Amino acid sequence: MKAEELRELSRDELEQKVHEFKRKLFNLRFQKVGGELDNTAELAKTRQDVARAMTLASEKAREESR
Repeated sequence: MKAEELRELSRDELEQKVHEFKRKLFNLRFQKVGGELDNTAELAKTRQDVARAMTLASEKAREESR
């Protein structure tokens, strides 16, 4: 997911996206271990999505606390 799309979300929605991305990453890791994962690049993409969403959520939290 692109940062521009994530910036349009509220803080609560961002936290929900972080949770969804982490769950997806968890499932991808199990698929990799089980030999079921065909596209291993999906792991890196999902890790980047988690980091991007967490960064934007913390930025919004800082803005709200001002």
